[in-house]
Amino acid sequence: MPTPQPPPAEQDPRVYFAAERTFLAWIRTGLGLMGIGFAVSRFGLFLRQITATQSHLPANTTGFSLWSGVALVALGVIVNLSSVYRHFQLIHELSSGTWRPGHVSRDAIVLGLLLAAAGVAMTIYLILVR
Repeated sequence: MPTPQPPPAEQDPRVYFAAERTFLAWIRTGLGLMGIGFAVSRFGLFLRQITATQSHLPANTTGFSLWSGVALVALGVIVNLSSVYRHFQLIHELSSGTWRPGHVSRDAIVLGLLLAAAGVAMTIYLILVR
C-alpha cells in the first residue's frame, strides 16, 4: 500500500496561517515604528517646554527630534503598506501554485539597513550634542 503524499504547500492551510502570522508581525513592526516615531517627535517638544519653564527664555531647537520622529512614523506607514502588498502577492502566489521557497525578504533587509542607519545617525547626534 503506497504511503499517502502530503498535499502541496499551496493547499496546506498551515502555510496560509503562517503567511498571516508573518503579515501580522509586519503590521506590528510598522505600528511600533509609528509609535516610537511619535514619541521621538514629541520628546523634543517636552524638552523645549522644560527649558522654557526653567530659564524663562525661548528655547532654541534644531528640530532634529521632530524630523527624525516624522521619518520613523513615515517608515512605519511604508512598512504597513508594503506588508499589505506583499501579503496579497504571497496569497496569490500560493493560490496559483507559483510560489517558490527560499526567497530572501528584500523588505526585511531594507528595513534592517534603514533602521541600522537611523541608529548610527542617532548615536552620532547624541555624541556630538551635549
